Order: sequence, then C-alpha cells, then structure tokens
Amino acid sequence: MGDEGIDAEPAAAEIEALRAERDDYRDRFMRALADAENARKRGERDRREAEQYGGSKLARDMLPVYDNLKRALDAASEEQREAAKALIEGVELTLRELVNVLTRHGVTPVTPAVGDAFDPQLHQAMFEAPVPGTRAGDIIQVMTEGFLLHERLLRPAQVGVSSTPKS
Repeated sequence: MGDEGIDAEPAAAEIEALRAERDDYRDRFMRALADAENARKRGERDRREAEQYGGSKLARDMLPVYDNLKRALDAASEEQREAAKALIEGVELTLRELVNVLTRHGVTPVTPAVGDAFDPQLHQAMFEAPVPGTRAGDIIQVMTEGFLLHERLLRPAQVGVSSTPKS
C-alpha cells in the first residue's frame, strides 16, 4: 500500500500536465478555426467588392466621354440641329448607349438642380458667389454632373454655391 501513494502523486501531476496541454491545444485549435473563418469572410467580402467596384477606374475614365458628348449636344443651336440632323441623332444615340452601359454596371448620375442644397458628400464647390434671392449653401450653377458607382462616389458634381448675400 505504501508504494501506491508514491506512484499516485507523479501520475496526478502528469495527468494535470496532459490536461493543461490538451486545453492549450484546444485553445490554439479554436483560434485557428476562428482565423480561418475570418479569412474566408474577408475573402468573400473582398471578392464582392472587387466584383462591384473593380471597374471603377474604367468607369471614371469614361466620364469625360460622357461630358464631351453632352457638351456637343448642348452646344448645337437649332439651325445646326436641323442642318446636321443625322449627326446630332448619332451623337444622341451614342450618349444614350453610353448611359445604358454605365447604368448596367451600377454607375448612376448625381444631378443636382439649381436651388438644391449643397451636399459636400456628393458635390464639389467650384466657386462661391452672393446671389440675391438665395440662401447660403444653395446651388446656383451646375457645371458637371457627378456619378455614383453603386453607393460609392465616383465623381462629385461640380457646382457653384451661393454665399450669404450682403444686406
């Protein structure tokens, strides 16, 4: 009986050491599992963002084409429209097709109107001028439209903003 007491103490210590080691391995395993799950979620999120916003550089590069086609149509007088009816129609169709392609890929215009409130999240103030009959922060002129790619701002609308009119 005396021998059993001596053997029990080292065995209990060894069992406790094995339990501590087991708990350490279980903790490491759970952390590795959580890291793997986080990496999977991060990869999925990155994939979705790349799918949604991967074309933002191309879309941004296409916006000057939109601006130039729109300016060309705005610059044509009624006489020029009558004289070059087919040409004007071709430019309008090209602009419409460009808008359709951009829309299909999640690009939507930000089109402020004169009198709207200036929103620094969507608009870029190009100048400020006191204009009678307006409040400070009202849009008084729209130079170019802005664009969103899904929910992200691709390009702010360039606007002129009213400053507080002098009394």
